[in-house]
Amino acid sequence: MSLRGLHERPRAKVLIIGGGINGVGTFRDLALQGVDVALVERGDYCQGASGASSHMIHGGIRYLENGEFRLVKESVTERNRLLRLAPHYVKPLKTTIPIFSTFSGVLAAPLRFLTHKQQGTPRERGAFLIKIGLSLYDSFSRDGGNVPRHEFKGRARALQELPDLNPGVKYTATYFDASVHNPERLTLDVLQDGQKAAFGKDTARAANYVGVTGIGDDGVQLRDELTGETFSFNADVIVNTTGAWVDLTNTALGSPSLFMGGTKGSHIVLDHPALLDACNGSEIFFEHTDGRIVLIYPMGDRVLVGTTDTRADMAEDAICTDEEITYFFDLIKHVFPGITITRESIVYSFAGVRPLPRDDAENPGFVSRDYRIERSERVISGSNVPVLSLVGGKWTTFRALSEHMTNDVLAILGHNRTVSTAKLPIGGGADFPNTGSDEQAWITRHVSGDLDQARVEGLLTRYGTRATEVIAYLTAGEDRVLHSTRELSLREVEFMVRHEQIGHLIDVLIRRTSLAFRGMVTAELVTELAQALAGPLGWDTGRTAQEITHAHEVLQRFHGLPVQSPIS
Repeated sequence: MSLRGLHERPRAKVLIIGGGINGVGTFRDLALQGVDVALVERGDYCQGASGASSHMIHGGIRYLENGEFRLVKESVTERNRLLRLAPHYVKPLKTTIPIFSTFSGVLAAPLRFLTHKQQGTPRERGAFLIKIGLSLYDSFSRDGGNVPRHEFKGRARALQELPDLNPGVKYTATYFDASVHNPERLTLDVLQDGQKAAFGKDTARAANYVGVTGIGDDGVQLRDELTGETFSFNADVIVNTTGAWVDLTNTALGSPSLFMGGTKGSHIVLDHPALLDACNGSEIFFEHTDGRIVLIYPMGDRVLVGTTDTRADMAEDAICTDEEITYFFDLIKHVFPGITITRESIVYSFAGVRPLPRDDAENPGFVSRDYRIERSERVISGSNVPVLSLVGGKWTTFRALSEHMTNDVLAILGHNRTVSTAKLPIGGGADFPNTGSDEQAWITRHVSGDLDQARVEGLLTRYGTRATEVIAYLTAGEDRVLHSTRELSLREVEFMVRHEQIGHLIDVLIRRTSLAFRGMVTAELVTELAQALAGPLGWDTGRTAQEITHAHEVLQRFHGLPVQSPIS
């Protein structure tokens, strides 16, 4: 186990604190350069903001109004890369903007551009401004772009394509970005690529459920969050990628900072066939009447609705509130006035804190989504140890950001870059089938015995081409699917325990599968899955019962799902 490896050799050239996508991406990049690197995460991988994203890989068209052209260019380039490097999780996303005026916002836009502040009462952008923005956006895709250019439609064509739209619509604009249907598993793939880069050398170690509690003369103080055991760890460079908690981590390291000023973003997931049909396969992306950018888009047979953008209080849990749910219902009614949504349609909700830089902008939407790296030093074991803190960053640019951070670390260590990640496939994206017919052929080739078409298709969706490893493990011994879901089997649960660092039952429900996200968790499933994990993880009856209770509490407290009595 990686945690045992940290105990046995409590030293590395680089210690990364934080297991979101940016920390994990930096871990992979450093491992590929042959650097001795260790990563610790106080919770599960991708548990914080990385797992609470809008599930979009996008260039950020709205950042153009902030004048952040460098960020948009980098984001579009990285979006196009991820479509090629991680095609198992990152897919093209058709996006439609409903537009209700022609020239609205024209006078205020130049002032917003110059001041990054809202001028007067927020107003929806009109067709003229959106046309300019999309034309610029298209220009950034010219080099290596593989998505169609934008298209405008008048009212008649717009309502023909989306008949449930608000009849007051004047135009729609359609363009393409990308979605990531399982950001948690993409993060795991990136992590495992780093571990495999150092296979047999023990120079790329990562452990979840390990927190930083302080700093002492003998090193950084780490705590095993599952057992409470503490130990010291030393490194030549420390990288702080704890997102919205960067300042709190620096305080624990004895070097307080005031870099961060994150905002909370909430989302709901709906099981609503009428709304799903109304979207007609397209994300609906628009500016609501209060100036917030919001989205409604289909993910499989569910619809994701988000997001809010409000100042976050780090002393409070990030949860989707009743007020935010009402806000989401209002915005759906604004776009699709004939569709009624009730709370019974909500199968999941989630919220996270964006790791944004501290800013005095009156409108959180104008806070920069770009990133920077701050350097300080701490004296550890008699030596000056550089601490690099990541301020900002977004999902789409994680590869480029990780490259930047890695280059800074390499410069400190006096090493040269030997491997580029710009064209390196990620995990199960390697040799992933190019077309739908190729996917079906892949699935058919791997159907055998108890693995029928639906089960193989589910494994390909969950693991990409890494599913071949999983299938080999499943067929190497006696197996059976769970009674409570046909999407998991006993041996697949064992595979996750062996290869994916399961710390809690909830890790499987939320981050190793999409069962919670899709509203597929039942009391029976929670109990049966806990029993399936108990053997491989060595849980006794008491620990198993604790895990069942913990799972119900997390689902209720953070995701709005009622606690059900476990079925024995």
